[in-house]
Amino acid sequence: MPQSDSFYSTTDLSRKPGDIIAEALRHPVTITLGNKPRLVLLNIEDYERLLSQSDHRMPGTIETMVDALFRSSKAPSTHMLRMTKVAGLELRLDPNRTGALH
Repeated sequence: MPQSDSFYSTTDLSRKPGDIIAEALRHPVTITLGNKPRLVLLNIEDYERLLSQSDHRMPGTIETMVDALFRSSKAPSTHMLRMTKVAGLELRLDPNRTGALH
């Protein structure tokens, strides 16, 4: 996807939306607010290409992790345990899950 070479203010967008949208159909257009880039207008093909290339992983916690995935994960290294102790955090072994630390 090409870089946005065109910059327009929000005032420009309100004054000539048709021209800016027509340009955004050809290549991404940056919309500024207070001289700072705030939005990018781009055509649907570029948007869908970005979505298909994005990382679809979801954040989670030990509590929401699927048991099979949890069992297949590696236990933290002793270096990590040492660093965690230095940070003053308490580590406890979870009796319900092998290798689970809290």
